This record gives sequence, C-alpha cells and structure tokens, in this order.
Amino acid sequence: MFKKLPGDEAQHLVSTTPDTAVVFRPAVLRTPAIVTLIIFAWRLLAGVVRLLWRYPIASTVVAVPCALSWLSGWQWGLGLVALVLLGLTAWALVGRASFARLVGWRLLAWWRLVWIYRRHWQPVMIISGLGRHVRGRDYLPRVLGVRCTSWADVVTVKILTGQAVKDWSDRTEHLAHGFGATSCRVSIARSGRLLLVFPRHDPLATPLPAVPIPEETSVGPVEVGQREDGKPWLLKVHGTHVLVAGATGAGKGSVIWSAIRGLLPAVRAGLVQVWALDPKRMELSFGRDLFKDRYAAAPADCADLLEAAVAVMQERADRFAGLQRSHTPTTRDPFVLVVVDEVAFLTAYQSDKGLKLRISAALATLTTQGRAVGVGVLAALQDPRKDVLSIRNLFPDKIALRLDESEQVDMVLGDGARDRGALADLISPQPDLGAGIAYVRLETSPDPIRVRAAYVSDADIRTMALEVTA
Repeated sequence: MFKKLPGDEAQHLVSTTPDTAVVFRPAVLRTPAIVTLIIFAWRLLAGVVRLLWRYPIASTVVAVPCALSWLSGWQWGLGLVALVLLGLTAWALVGRASFARLVGWRLLAWWRLVWIYRRHWQPVMIISGLGRHVRGRDYLPRVLGVRCTSWADVVTVKILTGQAVKDWSDRTEHLAHGFGATSCRVSIARSGRLLLVFPRHDPLATPLPAVPIPEETSVGPVEVGQREDGKPWLLKVHGTHVLVAGATGAGKGSVIWSAIRGLLPAVRAGLVQVWALDPKRMELSFGRDLFKDRYAAAPADCADLLEAAVAVMQERADRFAGLQRSHTPTTRDPFVLVVVDEVAFLTAYQSDKGLKLRISAALATLTTQGRAVGVGVLAALQDPRKDVLSIRNLFPDKIALRLDESEQVDMVLGDGARDRGALADLISPQPDLGAGIAYVRLETSPDPIRVRAAYVSDADIRTMALEVTA
C-alpha cells in the first residue's frame, strides 16, 4: 500500500488511513537551556528598564518603602506609607483643586489605562477592524498615554502605518461601546498620532441660567454659555458670520438672545447696532424695543432692512478702500449685527419671487463682503438643506443644535463632522436635557466642540429691552 522510501524517510511519515495524504513531521531544533535563560534574563532586564523609564514616579513610590523596609525594618516602611497617605489626604481636603490637577487626575489616568484601555485594547482593536491578525500575530495600534480631565479621558494613540483618520472616525461607535463610554471623538495630534476623547459623564446635563450682562463694553467674543470642558463658551460675532441650525425647540433662541445679551453694554454705548428680522413674529418680538426702528417682520420690510444694511456696508467700503482692511467699532461706524430668526421663511418658503431674489441677493452680499467693514449676520434656520439656504457655506462659523437626521450634521458643520464626534442628531428632544446643547465648528478649527447655550427667559429679555430704552 505504501512505497518504501530510501534511507530513513519512512520513519517520518504519519498516516492514519490509506486515503490520508502523506504528512512530513517538521524538524525540531532543540535550544540549549543556557540560551533560553539568557533570552529570558534580557527580556526581564529590558522590561524593568522600560518600566522605570516610562513610570519613574510610580516606580519611586513603590521602591522607596520597600528599600526602607529592607534596610531598617518593616515598621519604618509602614510608617512612611502611613505618613504619605495622611499628607495626601490632608492635601485633598484643603486644596482640592491643586490636588486633583497634580495628583488626582494622574492617578485616575493610570488606573483607567491599566483597567480599561490596556485590558480591552486587543479585542476592541481586532473586532472593530483597526488591528490586524496575520499569520498568528496581532498588529495593533499602540496606546501612548491616557490623560484624565474632569469629564473625559483623552487617549493618545499611535496608529498603524498605512491607516488614515477616516479609518478611526468611521468606528467611533465601536470604540465608545468597547471602552464603556457614551461617545468617542477623534482628532489629530500630529502625523501618525490621534487623540481619542471618551466622556465619563455629561457636564452639560443641567440647564444653564442666563449669563450675567457683562460690565465691560466689548464687541466680543461674547459669553453665551458653557463648553463641555467647563470653560465659558465665547462666541465671536464681530468679524465673522454665524449660522445656527436646529430643529423646533432645540434652543436657537437661547443662542441668539445670549449673543445679544453679551453685546448689550456695547449697544448702550453706541458701538453696536442689532438689526432684527423676525418673519415668525415670535422670538425677536419680545425685545422689539431693544431694536427700535431696525426691526422687521413682514417679508417686504425684511427685504428693505437687508438692502439698507447692504447700503451701509457699501458706503463704508467706499470710505475704507485703501485706508484700512479691518473694522474697529466707533460711534460713527458701529458694528452692525443682522439677526435673522428663521431665514428659510425669507428664502426657500417665500412665495413672492421678487422678494425672494432681493432677500437672497442681499444676504449673499452681506455674507461675502460685510466682515471687513463691520457688518455681521447671525442667521438661524431649521432645515439646513442646500435648496433651503444656498449660501450656507458663506458662514464661517456654524452651530448645530439638535437635528432630525444624521445627514444634516454634515450639511451644517461640513463633511466628516459627525464622524469626528458631532452627534447633533442624538441630542435629547426633552427641553431640560437637550435644549441649548450644540456642536460648534469654527472657521479656524475642523474639530467640533460640544457646548450648551444659557437659557434667556422672557423676563430677562424684557429687562434687557428696558435697560436699553432707559
């Protein structure tokens, strides 16, 4: 049944049945024990050196008590540990902020690095497709470090050669659920390195009261709310144009009135004029006394007011030509902020074609030429489609409140914004949970920032109007 092979080859054949193919046993090279011990000792030494190099403080904290116990007895080592713990506890109670900044967040970052990210890194990378398993070996991106803030973990990752940012931004949901976070945001640290932001809790879950009227006279940036990292949300209105998009009840009025509230001292000083277009006759009508004769609600009046703003802009451009390239607010040439509550009523939903053309032309002129001469536009709308507002790309700064569809996020904030973590379509529709929460994408940065606008009540608006008229 088997052919005899010359020499000793027959003893290397393994077969269980006549139909089984002939299998040759692989040659086994026996490594001497001394070589194995040398390799093990070298790896142990390299691991210790790497540990001391990467974690010098943690290594010192462990090594000093152990050395003291070895030299002077375990009582001295235990006493040193107790003294250090007592000092840290007193520090945490007396100086909570400095303790958290210098010790607390670092300890939390080390713990989450060990218990959350390194423990789950390999299965999450392989299952999500960001790692590769080739011929029995795993090729994985490497975690370079974890930094904890008061609300999130910031993980620095060195990606594999040949990977792109889109490979990671397309898998943010895999990463978020894999590491037990509600969301994940991806940004570029530098070439080959990414920053992954995993929120631990939501610092914007509580509605914010109206921001106090500033005492200093300024045209901005004005404080309109709070950012996710706890810093004030400062909105630039002078020298730019701002588009605010959001579904009904998302909080567009909070953004508009907070911006006007921040400009109120400059309005009283004559350095700012707010021109209001209120085709819905609901939102801006509460502060009609604040706008005086620069308020319009009827479509024809809105067209006239916009064309008046264009005339002011062109007159300034003629005077500034060859003399200055930027605008400084003065009582003679104040900053003019044109606020449009629902711009779609004046463009896409306007039945009068003549008025529609006049309004569209005036808005296009203001958004293309108004920044340099001190005329800005703050426009709000519900439907961000291109056929509703064809000039949406002329707004450098964009704000996306709660939206109905995921595709609308990229319509407002630009391509790839949702993949970078701007989940505006997932904001809660409940007013106390989601009203005023938004994602902001500025002209100077492609990464969206999560914010929440302060709520300005009707009583606050009436008080503002009374202060200006007084």
